[in-house]
Amino acid sequence: MVSTIPVRRSVLSVLAIILVLPLSLILSSPKASAMKIQTVKSPGGIEAWLVEEHSVPLIAVKFAFKGGSAQDPKERAGVANFVSVMLDEGAGKYSSEQFQEREEDLAIRMGFEDARDTFYGSLETLSANRDAAFELLQLALTKPTFGQKALNRMRVQLLAGLAYQKKDPRNVAARNWLKMAFGSHPYARSAQGSEETLTAITPKDLEDYRKRIFARDTLRIVVVGDIDAKTLGSLLDKTFGDLAEKAELVSIKDIKPNKGPKQKIIKMPIPQSVAQFGMVGLPRDDKDFMAGYILNHIVGSGGFSSILMEEVREKRGLAYSVYSYLQPLDHSSLFAGSVATKNSAILESIDVIKSVLSRMAEKGPTATQLKNAKSYLTGSFALRFDTSSKISDQLLYINREDLGIDYVEKRNKLIEAISLEDLKRVAKRLLKKNDLLVTIVGQPGQKKPKS
Repeated sequence: MVSTIPVRRSVLSVLAIILVLPLSLILSSPKASAMKIQTVKSPGGIEAWLVEEHSVPLIAVKFAFKGGSAQDPKERAGVANFVSVMLDEGAGKYSSEQFQEREEDLAIRMGFEDARDTFYGSLETLSANRDAAFELLQLALTKPTFGQKALNRMRVQLLAGLAYQKKDPRNVAARNWLKMAFGSHPYARSAQGSEETLTAITPKDLEDYRKRIFARDTLRIVVVGDIDAKTLGSLLDKTFGDLAEKAELVSIKDIKPNKGPKQKIIKMPIPQSVAQFGMVGLPRDDKDFMAGYILNHIVGSGGFSSILMEEVREKRGLAYSVYSYLQPLDHSSLFAGSVATKNSAILESIDVIKSVLSRMAEKGPTATQLKNAKSYLTGSFALRFDTSSKISDQLLYINREDLGIDYVEKRNKLIEAISLEDLKRVAKRLLKKNDLLVTIVGQPGQKKPKS
């Protein structure tokens, strides 16, 4: 969950306008590879990637610690998410109210988010408020107060969100799918926790998680904007230097999702059914990942051009939306997707999806489909780098996945190198219909009552 800070309307307007401005000098070339990415090492040994851009008075910082919700103790599931909403609720000498007033006065955007394997943070500030903004971030990371009053208030919000999620069919389908796929593994647990675990979490639990996870040895940092390498080096030590040297991560076993075919129906009195489907995917460091990435675009992530959309929606009118995705995790990988439609059409939709996967595994995509996918994926890549915030997002992902500082330059070449034979081979390897796990939430097969 991201903690979003409200700021004064006048100040927010200025910051919001700057945040969406293109970095004109960086993007004067149509290629994202025109960026100059530096590796900065602070006097204290903390590394960051930096893209300098002095034409816009803005600095965007994104960082990540290895950990995330998979590091939640079983009896305290949801603690990482709880930490993410508490870091700006008072730190150092500032109470919760004072901390957020300080953010408002400085026009700072600070946010935190827990993912399955990673804990993320971000800071966006005007250049004029740079030092004060980094100081506030340092307090949030190293000296959060985790006050009981703020904790109780945020707990009420988290419990309310949990109650809503229990009624959200997409969330219910996803949660049940993870349990079916991963059993007792930490990946099967809800990142939001349960009523029982959220109620039990104390300030000590939050601080214990922070001390274990927030450490320099797993820290990845990307900075984009109006700052030079020397200045950044000094700020890195001031901001992150007081963190623990090494994280205390609980060992998590690598796991493949359970194999199907298996289908589970969770009855819910709603007019439409939602289905989550999936099976084992490809790790990010797998030699076939790029081919799998292109294949997935053709199958289900390419919007209206995808085969699933064509077969399920365009040809048969069974659903408004259907999609698939590849999700590499630190200890597993998934090829998964979702479809939602009227109760009477959900089972047929699942059958069509299975048929598409089976046909693709047998025959693979066509040369035209591969050509179109390459054209879109390479042509749209630059759009991921048209603001400082987008650039920092992309570079942090590249850094976090150890893809190399030159990945932006070589990424499109890797896509162009994939052959039709590569895709056909990977389709046979990846798209195994009989391994498919499916969860359906709703009243599948039930027709809408006549009025």
